[in-house]
Amino acid sequence: MATLRGGLLGPDPGALSPAQLEQLRNFKIQTRIANEKYLRTHKEVELLLSGFFRVLLNADCSVKIFGVPPQSPSQL
Repeated sequence: MATLRGGLLGPDPGALSPAQLEQLRNFKIQTRIANEKYLRTHKEVELLLSGFFRVLLNADCSVKIFGVPPQSPSQL
């Protein structure tokens, strides 16, 4: 297993057996399907996301506002 920057460990391809990999793959597919169904039946999520992206894409908006905890203005 390779060590990445910051001391994090990289993926270990031999950590799961082929059966476990297949089970994980199926779980990911089912999760994705469930998420898609949820998003399609809850239109309010689409409205919230579109509003968020509209604000984010506004020329006067800084992306840092959404990705960092509150700090002093000099650090932004």
